[in-house]
Amino acid sequence: MRIHIQNPPGESLFPVTRAQWDAALARCPALGAPDVSFADDDAGFAAAIGEAEVLLTWTKVVRARFVDGGAAAMAPRLKVIACTSAGLDRLAPFDWLPEGVLLLNNRGTHSAKAGEFALMALLMLATHMPRFATAQRAERWAPRFASLLAGRTVCVVGLGSLGGAAARQARAFGMQVIGIRSSATPHPDCDEVHATEALDQVLPRAEFLLLACPLTPATRGLLDRRRIGLLPPGAKLVNMARGAVWDQDAVCDALQAGALDGAVTDVAVPEPLPPGHRLWSTPGLVVVPHVSSDDPATYNDRTLDILFHNLLELRAGRPAPNRVEPSRGY
Repeated sequence: MRIHIQNPPGESLFPVTRAQWDAALARCPALGAPDVSFADDDAGFAAAIGEAEVLLTWTKVVRARFVDGGAAAMAPRLKVIACTSAGLDRLAPFDWLPEGVLLLNNRGTHSAKAGEFALMALLMLATHMPRFATAQRAERWAPRFASLLAGRTVCVVGLGSLGGAAARQARAFGMQVIGIRSSATPHPDCDEVHATEALDQVLPRAEFLLLACPLTPATRGLLDRRRIGLLPPGAKLVNMARGAVWDQDAVCDALQAGALDGAVTDVAVPEPLPPGHRLWSTPGLVVVPHVSSDDPATYNDRTLDILFHNLLELRAGRPAPNRVEPSRGY
């Protein structure tokens, strides 16, 4: 098996290294000793892609070289493109994917860190920290009192690795957890699960609403102005999905009007947010620059473990757990 790892040029925080590769192989002796190459430039990519059967890289590299660059013709032996991101909405629509090539995402890499971030955000909202931050900037002493998380209701939209980890942490703190996903299949960390079609019926019960779903045509604009109006007065929001999943202006309007108590978002449109953007100054809103789920100490180790597991499953004739279905977008 010939595997090529294409790091982005200039990547200093998350490049996949030979040392990480060797450590991952030691954890997975069943994979054997596949040939591997590493590059972060055009020359290295061109030298390796013609023989590569598996490509591990970033979504921005795939977009530049396959979606926009036509590298498929350079890769006659390619069977798998594995991306280091869980959400691949930046690559949609997937009509660029070469015939016979499997696309894998990195679902599962982020779950532990995402669960901790979700819990932090829920605790911040429960204790009014976004409102206190707004008051601090205005040099205003404005006491607010808070209750425990235990017994309060959170609705988690999307129960993949991020949403599942969030549900698990919320449940551990005694919250009533309602899950929303494409089907009403039960989830071990949810008290109840409903299909997306039932979202309107669930929202009036959601004191906390946490968005963790992938961005697809079905979820773009999912939390619109009408649905924000279905939430109970003083509801609290967390967005760990994508900025386009909710109506940013409607969220800002509701926060300014006091209809929502607070919000924490790890995502925005656009990213990065430019100076002067409304999100920076909306009262009761904490903006995090899309870093909630990435742990530099473990990210690449988990990425390689996930890739190797998928390759072993494929070798055994079983479906790859991280396979992206182009028709669904995830």
